[in-house]
Amino acid sequence: MRITPKSAFGQTVLLIGVLLLINQIVSYISVTYYFIQPSYQQINSLLATQVKSVLANDLLVSNQDTRTAYYKDTQVNVFDESVARKNGLDTAVYYGFMSSQISESINQLADVRISTESQASDESAPYTVWISLNRYPDTWISIPISGLNEANISPLTMYLMVIGILSVAGGWLFVGRMTRPLSALQKAAIAVGKGEHPSPLPEQGSTEMIQVTRAFNRMNQGIKQLETDRNVMTAGISHDLRTPLTRIRLASEMLPEDQDWIKDGIVNDIEDMNAIIDQFIDYARYDTEEVTQETDLNSIIADLVQARQLDEKHHIELQLNSLPMLPLRRVAMKRVIDNLIENAFKYGSDDIAISSFYNRHEKRVYCKVRDFGQGIPHADLDNVFLPFAQGDKARNSSGSGLGLAIIRRIIEAHHGEVSLRNHPQQGLVAEFFIPFSPVKG
Repeated sequence: MRITPKSAFGQTVLLIGVLLLINQIVSYISVTYYFIQPSYQQINSLLATQVKSVLANDLLVSNQDTRTAYYKDTQVNVFDESVARKNGLDTAVYYGFMSSQISESINQLADVRISTESQASDESAPYTVWISLNRYPDTWISIPISGLNEANISPLTMYLMVIGILSVAGGWLFVGRMTRPLSALQKAAIAVGKGEHPSPLPEQGSTEMIQVTRAFNRMNQGIKQLETDRNVMTAGISHDLRTPLTRIRLASEMLPEDQDWIKDGIVNDIEDMNAIIDQFIDYARYDTEEVTQETDLNSIIADLVQARQLDEKHHIELQLNSLPMLPLRRVAMKRVIDNLIENAFKYGSDDIAISSFYNRHEKRVYCKVRDFGQGIPHADLDNVFLPFAQGDKARNSSGSGLGLAIIRRIIEAHHGEVSLRNHPQQGLVAEFFIPFSPVKG
């Protein structure tokens, strides 16, 4: 399991956070060592002096009148344990480091505790220090302290927290500004991979990022120009080939009637060549200029099935479920489904099944076309989508081998995926899905 982030953004933020944490720890230790610790040492020294004064006046063994008189002069009181508990000893917290330092100063063991409840006679002191000596375990010295309060530490903690939050927020914004062009570059690269040509990206960010963006824009324009040249070349070849094919067809019409079998062969070959030329043009054109519109995929399937009912040899079983409206290039999508139906009849069986459904969990619309033929070897399933590498070996097909390549490009232009798989019982299943994004009202 990977703990550290993989993205440059996450790694940079993590690095800033770790460095900031180390800086905060060092700062806190430094301030504690050079500022807070000397203050506490000074407080402990004053407390030890007060204890020595109490011992010098024998207050731990004196009567209450003597203790009261000393309290009026110094605000330091001496209580028996029962009285001390009534005045706040029960709520006091033991402090080991203060006990050690005071014990060392007075050369005897001392138990030091601090309570936040002030004595009734001295409400101005927020803290009360309770000290009991090992030689007099049942007697407690009560010393009010007004200088020891949370204000000595809270500003430091707040300061470090504010600096930490501002540093992390600043690092977050800085790294976000650096990685934002990378995110835009990633989306544009995905679009180019699908055959689209996004607008030139703005050249912004660091010098290296500007250079990468500029190189990508040039590459995008170069690919677009190459596709334009290819389309022009394909159109020119198509025009140049159709002219001699037309002349050949006219010449075949002049053959004598006893040679009709030659004429029929020539006509069939010309029609096959025209079909191949049309596929080249479709593959080059790619239908990128067609505008998308909200369409029910089931209506496209129904129209294509209705058009094929004239063929009595073929039978189509429909299993169409309710589908949401999708933004589709209608003509391109008709070409996809019609091509899948034609392949199922041509290379599969005379009976096929078409189904559609909407997966609410995945938010995808699926369409499946199944035939009951011999299928395709598993090793060839992925290769049939490559241009000029159709299933000749698999199902003895003929043609240019661009049909499934065109289908894949159209489906990917709709941000979907298409796949082929052999049915466990019999036949081949051609399946594609298109993601559905509900419009939030």
